[in-house]
Amino acid sequence: MDIHQDTLDAYNDLISYIGVSELEIRSTSLQSLVSGTSKYIRDTKYNLRTLSENETISKKEAALISLSIAVNEKNSLLVKSFTQKAIEEGANDIEIGEVHSCTSLMGINNVLYRFRHFSTNKEYETMPAKLKMNIMMSPVLGKEFFELLSLCVSSVNGCEVCVASHEQSVRTHGGSAERIFTAVRLSAVVKGLSSLVY
Repeated sequence: MDIHQDTLDAYNDLISYIGVSELEIRSTSLQSLVSGTSKYIRDTKYNLRTLSENETISKKEAALISLSIAVNEKNSLLVKSFTQKAIEEGANDIEIGEVHSCTSLMGINNVLYRFRHFSTNKEYETMPAKLKMNIMMSPVLGKEFFELLSLCVSSVNGCEVCVASHEQSVRTHGGSAERIFTAVRLSAVVKGLSSLVY
């Protein structure tokens, strides 16, 4: 097969899988990969598909995790795409709203706890956060999955304290190491995808 045609086919498969039209994509990055003979498009498509269709996380969970990272990255095209995928997999408006809420909350917490961790002034660690976080108490998505979403966003945002805390919480609520690692791998792929598709 012609190498360029193979790349073009992979590109078409990727945007079809994501569920966007070529006309919606404004990214010059993705186009530059198509213009060359980049194997990266095929890798991205493979990574996204295999991590979204596995035995460790359901398709609905994969869509919601992907949505959370797209929201975090402020990628409106992928937000639209993964919202649709989540709906197709059975997510309702309340669950989708909770994904947005969780992502926003982690944006707040990741900044605060990263600041505490980075600062050499240990006095900040004794100061209460004084932030309302009632959504964490009884999430509609369930405590384990809400914590898993929190872990994924915190991993993308690079908050060491939050990663450690949410990883422990997911494990406490029954999540396996394999499930956690799969979810974080998917988050990493969507983060990378966000720099190509927008």
